[in-house]
Amino acid sequence: MRLVHLSDLHLGFRQYQRLTPGGINQREADVAGAFKRALDLTVSLKPDIVLLAGDIFHTVRPTNPAILHAFQQFARLRQELPDAAIIMAAGNHDIPKTAETGCILRLFSPLGIHVADRKAELFDDFGQLDLSVLAVPGDPALSDTTEFNHNGSKRYNILLSHLLLPEVKPHYLGSSDRASLEIRKEDLNASKWSYIALGHYHVHHQIAPNAFYGGSIEYTSSNPWGELDEEHDRGLPGKGIVEFDLDTGEYRFHHVPPARQHIDLPFIAAAALSAKEIDEKIRQCVDDCAGIDDQVVRLVIRDLPRHIMRELDPKALREFRRRALHFHLDTRRPEILRTAAHGAPGRRPSLAEMVREKLQSRMLSSDIDREALVALALHYLQEVERDESRLAESVLADGLS
Repeated sequence: MRLVHLSDLHLGFRQYQRLTPGGINQREADVAGAFKRALDLTVSLKPDIVLLAGDIFHTVRPTNPAILHAFQQFARLRQELPDAAIIMAAGNHDIPKTAETGCILRLFSPLGIHVADRKAELFDDFGQLDLSVLAVPGDPALSDTTEFNHNGSKRYNILLSHLLLPEVKPHYLGSSDRASLEIRKEDLNASKWSYIALGHYHVHHQIAPNAFYGGSIEYTSSNPWGELDEEHDRGLPGKGIVEFDLDTGEYRFHHVPPARQHIDLPFIAAAALSAKEIDEKIRQCVDDCAGIDDQVVRLVIRDLPRHIMRELDPKALREFRRRALHFHLDTRRPEILRTAAHGAPGRRPSLAEMVREKLQSRMLSSDIDREALVALALHYLQEVERDESRLAESVLADGLS
């Protein structure tokens, strides 16, 4: 008995301003293409079970083209694999905030896809397949009410859920990660299941011999560069899907090639460099890479004073932005050093460090969660830093126009 596990499709995801000839956001089209390639691969593997671990769409109310594409592809999946069990659990991006609003995933039930969108559901009627699947949506409200157990009446018992395990949450997500169902790893009771299919974490990750985060099929998170670093550290080729044999325990990760590359160019240390020297280093970084045309590109320049930034060659930067789908010049100003009347010079504490220190020591009323307050404050600071980066880009853009 073999299964294929997909997660975090994020259909309808939009990014940047480039459109296809048909008027669709280019990144939305990229994600749609990755989904089709993932289903092509799934069909070719001919599994007995297909598991979809949430965040099918990027928003609760996706665009009509995204809905139509999803319906057509899931209908094709059902037609190509008529005897397979197909089960879907909603992710936090799929779940409406109000109970009165219906979940779009119900649209796929008439196709013969088992959908859990509001509550945990145990599906165990799969004809000749001796199988039960507990499907748990990624709703934070379910964390105190869901028991991750099965009745043991079937030979194969699978847990399918969209959730966050704090033990494996990557540091680069910080406090900006969108709320989802969160539990401890030990509460999964991994040894009691034939397989555990998880979604929410966008990098493929094994947490037990029979438990996996499938990872997303495209770079649709707020920090693709953190994902790239982690994928490199884990020796992963990128995004893909999981194949698992329930009888032998053998598993394989299948890479799904992206429509375009995310290229993180080597950073430039700009301290003590002139604008002309930085322009030359930028050009060298671009020339040394395999090619930026139609790719998503980031170049980090550290210790770049604002007055030097204003003197960078606008014509060259405009050319790079024309060639790439997106060329992000991530400029970071120098750290401010303090000199004290006594003692050696030192680094001034960052604003985030000062905020954390003040909130950790401040008197609070008993009904306030201190850690939640600190996390929220740091989240707001991250948003301000992003705004400042966008402002720096706009300053450069003014020079390009």
